[in-house]
Amino acid sequence: MLAPREPQQPLWKRLAWMAGIWLASVTVLGLVAWIIRLWLAP
Repeated sequence: MLAPREPQQPLWKRLAWMAGIWLASVTVLGLVAWIIRLWLAP
């Protein structure tokens, strides 16, 4: 039998999570790029 599904979170909350994860990944990638640029700079 299928397990009962839990009620879904509201759309705004799911979108906020996606935006937060996207912002965190962009920030981390930017930080890594900045560190690499400092490391390779003459």
